[in-house]
Amino acid sequence: INLLDTPGHQDFSEDTYRVLTAVDAALMVIDAANGVEPQTRRLLQVCRARNTPILTFVNKMDREVQEPLTLMDEIERELGMTVVPFTWPVGMGKQFGGVLDLRKDQMRVFSPGEDRMKDGGDEIIDGLANLALAERFGAAYAQAAGEVELVREAAPAFDERQFLEGHQTPMFFGSAINNFGVQEVLDALVDLAPPPGSRHAIQREVQPDETKFSGVVFKIQANMDPAHRDRIAFVRVASGRFERGMNLKVVRSGKTLRPNTVVTFMSQKRELLDEAFAGDIIGIPNHGVLQLGDTLTEGEALQYTGLPFFAPEMFRTVEVADPLRTKQLRAGLTQLGEEGAIQVFRPVGGSMLLLGAVGQLQFEVVAHRLEHEYGCKARIQSARYNVARWVTCELEEGAAASERELKRFIDGNAHRVAYDAVDAPCVLLEYAGELRAMQENWPKIKFHALREHAGLVFHKQIEA
Repeated sequence: INLLDTPGHQDFSEDTYRVLTAVDAALMVIDAANGVEPQTRRLLQVCRARNTPILTFVNKMDREVQEPLTLMDEIERELGMTVVPFTWPVGMGKQFGGVLDLRKDQMRVFSPGEDRMKDGGDEIIDGLANLALAERFGAAYAQAAGEVELVREAAPAFDERQFLEGHQTPMFFGSAINNFGVQEVLDALVDLAPPPGSRHAIQREVQPDETKFSGVVFKIQANMDPAHRDRIAFVRVASGRFERGMNLKVVRSGKTLRPNTVVTFMSQKRELLDEAFAGDIIGIPNHGVLQLGDTLTEGEALQYTGLPFFAPEMFRTVEVADPLRTKQLRAGLTQLGEEGAIQVFRPVGGSMLLLGAVGQLQFEVVAHRLEHEYGCKARIQSARYNVARWVTCELEEGAAASERELKRFIDGNAHRVAYDAVDAPCVLLEYAGELRAMQENWPKIKFHALREHAGLVFHKQIEA
């Protein structure tokens, strides 16, 4: 199993969305004190668009947190999925005694310490109705037993089809810092997560068991090894078998790659790979040849879809503090834009670049990386824009008429139109009310809250 870890709520970035396009199932970790956080909702929108199955782990039960029934109700209400508990907590905080495994009819007793698994594992007590549980855990067990009875009566039974379609989520409780309750989740991933499935390309549906290799670049990371200033393109193998040194076609550009140094990662540790199969994640050193969303094949002209770029919610202007470092600024922004760390826009009516992001942290990260990785200190200041939409036009009269209408729109709104890294036009506005007025005044223009790689706009709309 390949596990892709994404940043937590405070470290959230748009890059997190794109990682979801490379997985067959997702594990949603909920902070039991905070419940469903804002960015979780948007991540779930991406999962829903792809019918990605989701398992839920409610974390930090060894702290004072919300009641499990409250959390269960919030997840169902906020995320629109039916929750089916597989485990249930006995107490919380200082009174946290462990979890009831509803499938195995046993209780796993909590003990703190992340290394306790090396000492023989957790204490297991068989039988949820075992009188020893009531004697040992008292009121906490009595409450948990009552809640389990209520849940079993009210909640539906687990339905594998509903789970695989993203409508139902198994729920687990535990404490990750103590490595408690994690084993049940990993076991469930092995038992329930689907094998690599088919992937949609513009040309056709691609099956994982096809003999010819194909894959898609879902993440690019610069300077993973600061000593070598390298850039790694992470590729999800969609079909066939990859062999080190084989010839690969970059469909977008038509160029041929022959990667001989292909790696896999365990945290910061990297190992050389000789082969990989559908579902595997491989890292290919990238020297500007690969872009986010690129499709690699053995020669077939395929373009995979589904790599999302969300319309930014925050904008900043950027200029270099030392004019002599302008070249480094543009090189840095180009590379950071290529890896999806930030979105870079070129306004039609101005020379100053604009940065767009879904969170403040992205600007702070970019400023830090520009200074420490590219040697240029940048001044990043607030811009007046708060709303962005990519614009397209598809008229029944044909491509020529559509292009004329889109050009008329851009010319008439040049003071608030900018082009992104793939030259897709985007309108920038201050208020949501301006967008509504513009949609009324330009009925032939379509306004999109997200786009795909190479400017392809999602046909399946998601509200951003």
